[in-house]
Amino acid sequence: MKTLDIKITKATTSKLETVDINNIPLGKAFTDHMFICDFEDGVWKDARVVPLDTIPTHPAAMALHYGQAIFEGMKATVDADGNPQLFRPADNAKRLNFSARRMGMQEIPEEIFVEGLKALVNIERNWIPKQDGSTLYLRPFMYADEPHIGMRAATHYKFIIIATPAGPFFKERIKLWAEKQYIRAAAGGTGEAKAAGNYAAAIRPTEIAKSNGYNQVLWLDAHEHKYIQEVGTMNIFFKIDGKFITPKLDGSVLDGITRKSVMTLLKDFGFDLTERRITIDEIIEAEKNGTLEEAFGTGTAVNIAMIESIGYDGGTIHVSDDNPIGEKVNYTLDGIKTGKVEDKFDWMLKVTK
Repeated sequence: MKTLDIKITKATTSKLETVDINNIPLGKAFTDHMFICDFEDGVWKDARVVPLDTIPTHPAAMALHYGQAIFEGMKATVDADGNPQLFRPADNAKRLNFSARRMGMQEIPEEIFVEGLKALVNIERNWIPKQDGSTLYLRPFMYADEPHIGMRAATHYKFIIIATPAGPFFKERIKLWAEKQYIRAAAGGTGEAKAAGNYAAAIRPTEIAKSNGYNQVLWLDAHEHKYIQEVGTMNIFFKIDGKFITPKLDGSVLDGITRKSVMTLLKDFGFDLTERRITIDEIIEAEKNGTLEEAFGTGTAVNIAMIESIGYDGGTIHVSDDNPIGEKVNYTLDGIKTGKVEDKFDWMLKVTK
């Protein structure tokens, strides 16, 4: 596809009047349209925005049997003048293609990814919530729709973007459970990819953690169950003795877009920041000697989630009673996305009519 020609088919009626977009939990209501592009006969083609609807799927679609399914998470906001904006969309395009390579799937041209986002957000601009902390959550995803039974890479794929208005994910400070039985990822696996199967494997341990009063799982390494990887659907940062640390990207940790943005902000604020392996024992010791100052999770859906405590091995690690730096990071990120804080890192992409 040398020149991207997106066909627009508008819905005859809108559901917007039937929902309160400033008071919707993530993923409960969806906008009127979706973007679709197909990979067939060796090329991406038929880029289109169409009314949101179900998608006919053959029961032998390879994604259903062999798990070739990947996704991204993004948000659209409006600036002070009411213009829709996207946060670092090119980075999401690159990460989707990283996931595609790992899962043996067809990469998608960055132009299709970004222009598809812009076309969808433009037509759904009235769905972007104006309330502080609320956004239009965007879910680009790709899956193998070729009907075939047999273990090989598919030759047909669908790339789709859908959107859902959403308020803040975690309004309160959260409690984590450090998991010692189940694992999220191991070296050589798919932990670095945003593969659907990674999240399927996390559902049961997350539900167990929630049933015991915790909000999310703190994942530990697959071999020794002592090195911290990430939190549920988030990366994690700790502030110990005035300095920040975050687990390094070792093949088992997702390269979060929010993670890299927070790293930039912390350095810009003047903090010492190190990416390295972190043990749960190190966090326990920091709590005991009084140097554990705060911790927070980072992710597109949650933005910045302040961490209150961590349950581990029958005990509780009290992290902190407040998160002054986490709050500053959260305020700055939100401000950049809404035009209230200068975008000096050139992260935002305006969507014009």
